[in-house]
Amino acid sequence: MKFQGYRRADGTIGIRNHVLIIPTVSCVNRVAMDICSHTRAVSFTHPYGCTFDAEENSTTEQAYIGHGRNPNVGAVLVLSLGCETASAQRVADAIRPTGKPVEILTVQKAGGARSTGRQGITIVEKLQHKLDQMPLSEGDISELIIALECGSSDAFSGLTANPAVGEAADLIVDADGTVVLSEITEMVGAENVLSRRCSNDQVRDELLSLIKKYEIDLSLSTEDDSGIFISPGNVAGGLTTIEEKSLGCIFKAGSRSITQVVGYGEKPTEKGVIIMDTPGFDIASVTGKVAGGAHMVLFTTGKGTPTGSPIAPVVKISSNNDTFERLHEDTDISTGDILEGTKTLKQVGQEIFDLVMRIANGEEAKCEYFSVQEFAIPNVSVVKKEVIHATLSKQGDYRFIQTS
Repeated sequence: MKFQGYRRADGTIGIRNHVLIIPTVSCVNRVAMDICSHTRAVSFTHPYGCTFDAEENSTTEQAYIGHGRNPNVGAVLVLSLGCETASAQRVADAIRPTGKPVEILTVQKAGGARSTGRQGITIVEKLQHKLDQMPLSEGDISELIIALECGSSDAFSGLTANPAVGEAADLIVDADGTVVLSEITEMVGAENVLSRRCSNDQVRDELLSLIKKYEIDLSLSTEDDSGIFISPGNVAGGLTTIEEKSLGCIFKAGSRSITQVVGYGEKPTEKGVIIMDTPGFDIASVTGKVAGGAHMVLFTTGKGTPTGSPIAPVVKISSNNDTFERLHEDTDISTGDILEGTKTLKQVGQEIFDLVMRIANGEEAKCEYFSVQEFAIPNVSVVKKEVIHATLSKQGDYRFIQTS
């Protein structure tokens, strides 16, 4: 139940010790990539950072801040163009209370992209040298936040990979650790099952209200009432409806009590099973949980995917042995032996738990091969426009949608 990590000034402990470059606007993505290619820093690319939508700007900044504050990050370079709406100063100021070194570098003041790149390399090397001097400290599993994710699912995901992760989730929670389940769209149709696990009425009401909101959003995004809100890949993999996918999805969170519902990118304050408000898009979902402090992501998949996070190991768990063998470069462990009858759910769940502890102790997940990885946030503007359109075109539903 113990691991060797990096104790931060604010008392948290990380399982990685990254220098993170935060590009505040897409205009400086390639400058961040250039610095990473010459150093051991990590970063992400994205299309955000300059918007006149206040809510979207706030969501963007909070996602940046959450990544900088994540315990897996030891030092931060905030890389700015200089004229974007996302404020490098606000981001840096919000990260500094953790006690981490934080630097700001602005392209428009530094003399251009190549000059900024050279200065950025010097800054990162200085920060990296400081992190390399940090001694390892002992951490306990009770200090870990483990995110639960599924993507490119197939008909086996809800039979093998997700229940096996659920077994591991129960072991983590029983050891006083924390697991975070998200993707609210993939709880639609399974809300009655989840609601019975809520620790109190407030948590139950918050969860059911959140699922209902997403159900309304989904209904506004389709031209018919087919109820099918799953990807072509899911259909090709054997899934038929969102309810079928949801019933398989929620298995990832095991069987223990749901103790808290948190907003997108919000850090849990309770132990146990946490529900986070994220969309069903894998990358946006992972981004929110990592911004909320997740040390690691257990990511189940039926058809396979290489997606990761710049600062948190994203452990790929295949639902079948065929995908594991074909995508062995991207996949860390298979649950296919459950299908073949050679192992039980509990045995594979224990194997996943053991892998969590090894990765917490420094073993690399397959996706950590890449230093620049994915980052996405919910498109809040699109949701608002859909609601406004529905309000104007469906007057009979106005009160219901407005209060949702």
